[in-house]
Amino acid sequence: MLGLFGKKEQQSKEVAKERLRLVLMQDRLSLAPHTMEQMKDAVIVAISRFVEIDPHGIELSWKDSERKRALVASIPVISVKRGASRDD
Repeated sequence: MLGLFGKKEQQSKEVAKERLRLVLMQDRLSLAPHTMEQMKDAVIVAISRFVEIDPHGIELSWKDSERKRALVASIPVISVKRGASRDD
């Protein structure tokens, strides 16, 4: 019976939970969904100057830590662009 409702149901539950958490965080920060999309677009533009990324795979989330909020980005990098220099 576990095979019928096991893993897939658990994954759907976690996705729904994460989406709800993101919506609640946006509400607490008074961020409109449109503003989040603008932030995501700005991150794509900035990062794309140096590396080729998969813009459809980008995930932004909010994390709480000791009364601070952090914007966490997961950005799939395909390759480093030619001419991108290292400053070290």
